Amino acid sequence: MGVFVAEVWPRWSDMDLYGHVNHARTVTLLEEARVAMLFAEAALRGTEDLAKGLIVAKLSVDYKLPLFAHSAALRVEITVREIRAAYFVLDYKIRAGPTESDPVAVLASTTMVPYDFSTQHPRRITEVERDFLATWHGGVGSRGA
Repeated sequence: MGVFVAEVWPRWSDMDLYGHVNHARTVTLLEEARVAMLFAEAALRGTEDLAKGLIVAKLSVDYKLPLFAHSAALRVEITVREIRAAYFVLDYKIRAGPTESDPVAVLASTTMVPYDFSTQHPRRITEVERDFLATWHGGVGSRGA
């Protein structure tokens, strides 16, 4: 259906000795985009419970081009590949600039698990959460790009 788009801003301090954004900092940029979707956008749509407990169970990152901190935003496109009873999978494309026409530099995915920190156990995805995630399900996934 849809693609969630977030802008992330790499910082000068994110660059490594080779002049491109370090791997760990790239993962942080993915996190910033994910927070924009699953916390900020979810809250705007009445799905605040996702922000109460969510953990990354799996992370995969494929680098296609180096990323640079050139005082410009990078476009991160997120889609929901899979929604199960107690987890969902997000696919990401980080483009080398702020527009849809900029080349894809990074493809990534995370398996996300709703988590109840009071019981220290995973929990099931609620219907409200499933409806929110379905908004972004079926878009152009990163793995097929």
